[in-house]
Amino acid sequence: MDDASNTLISAANHSFSDFVYGEEAAAEDEEEEDDDFCDVETWETLSKSFRDVQSVLDRNRRLIQQVNDNHRSKMPHNLAKNVALICEINANMSKVVALYSSLSANLSAIVRQRRAAPKEIES
Repeated sequence: MDDASNTLISAANHSFSDFVYGEEAAAEDEEEEDDDFCDVETWETLSKSFRDVQSVLDRNRRLIQQVNDNHRSKMPHNLAKNVALICEINANMSKVVALYSSLSANLSAIVRQRRAAPKEIES
């Protein structure tokens, strides 16, 4: 994640802390630090997942262009190469599905954690 994103996340998390005073401020600062870590961790996890997916999709875009170029050439050797290229595209799409599945599981776990946190504090 770039510095600008980290700065925005930090600013958003701290925007209201200046209005709290006394003992509540110390407790809220501690809680806010935990939220900062979770939020940064969440954004980093999501960002990494989307970067991984985009990388595979970019690779497929290049492969598809190569398949199209080979097809237009109508040269037997190039057409034979397309079989392997199309197999790679297919395998990459399986990777994309797996990456999105993992992203969904991670996001669900984060949401469950965030919902459970207030209940743990109340106990």
